[in-house]
Amino acid sequence: MFGLLIADDDVDSRARLAKMLIDEGYDVVVTDRASHVIEGILKDMARVVILGGQVDGLRASDLLPVLKRCKSDVKVIIASEEESLPALRKLRKEGIFYHFVKPIRVEDSDEVRQVVQCAFGNIKPLPRHPEGVAGP
Repeated sequence: MFGLLIADDDVDSRARLAKMLIDEGYDVVVTDRASHVIEGILKDMARVVILGGQVDGLRASDLLPVLKRCKSDVKVIIASEEESLPALRKLRKEGIFYHFVKPIRVEDSDEVRQVVQCAFGNIKPLPRHPEGVAGP
């Protein structure tokens, strides 16, 4: 299964999301560093990214264009406190996959699971190579 990367400066939110999605069987990596997000995308370790409102002191809306330039087909889900319509329009224009309003509560867990499942369902798997054999 492809990795799911959760990046957020909010430790509690990051931990709640990670636990929920690990329990669903996803391979989850958490970070609070923008550089780790970029590295995960460039190395194809993270094909779906959940960004909190801020990562490494950067707003998700500022980080999103950088991530999309690194790999345009990465699925980015935003989990932020932002609710303003102009800000959401900007995020949609930049190519987000989905947006959650934080805090994500237990009642929201079905929605989160469905969105993540859908994000992974729209990704074609890369061919796996035996260990030690380089890919094309």
